[in-house]
Amino acid sequence: MRRKGLMRDTLHITIEEQLLMFLHTVGHNQRNRVIAHNFLRSSETDCIGALDGTHIHASVPVSEVAEFRGRKAYSTQNVLVAVDFDLHFTYVLAGWEGSAHDALVLRDALERPNGLSVPEGKYYLVDAGYATRPGFIAPYRGVRYHLKEFGSQTPANHKELFNLRHSSARTTIERAFGSLKGHFKIFSSRPFFPFKTQAELVLAACILHNYIISGGEDIFIPSEEEWTPPRPPSERNMREQREEVNEWVAHREQIARDMWTNK
Repeated sequence: MRRKGLMRDTLHITIEEQLLMFLHTVGHNQRNRVIAHNFLRSSETDCIGALDGTHIHASVPVSEVAEFRGRKAYSTQNVLVAVDFDLHFTYVLAGWEGSAHDALVLRDALERPNGLSVPEGKYYLVDAGYATRPGFIAPYRGVRYHLKEFGSQTPANHKELFNLRHSSARTTIERAFGSLKGHFKIFSSRPFFPFKTQAELVLAACILHNYIISGGEDIFIPSEEEWTPPRPPSERNMREQREEVNEWVAHREQIARDMWTNK
């Protein structure tokens, strides 16, 4: 097509990407809104997915209960995952204590020999509990975020528009969690296995999840309209705020301003 001049690159989309979007549409009978999530364009081109932690029931010795009791009233393991916009898990780190801060778990994932690797210039969407830094972009703090917060009003400035689109794109990770816990009921109650096995079960379930959704529609995945955002994370302390990298804060600002200009 390129050689014969049948198609040409546009300002934001190459011929190869146009063809992939077309094949994805006719092959999976998907709407333009879904395609937009899978092929984020303009300033969002480099976004490769969303990243977050989730808490899963854990059974541990009495002497370790305090370490594994964090946000929940019961013992949990803090599981860090990354998903792409097809709701596939692309990275999973299980086994951290429930009391561990998400930022600490992420640091461990990045420092492991075969841990999480973010290609240069690419980034994941993260919630406000993480810092905006190379490879990770959080929303603006103190700015309306989820669609339900806007009601009938439209975004009033570039920050609100960015947060609204950030929220919409991040529904993928919450919907993936919903599918995982919907399929595998073992994660909704206290498991009766050694803790090492509990962590391995999370990895196995994520692999099975990827296999299940690759076969077609999954009834356990809530629609974007049905998704209810979790409670916003608590304020980060000053040390975590200092971890914000100015270059990437500026990058987020540029993305937001480009969105506002091209809305």
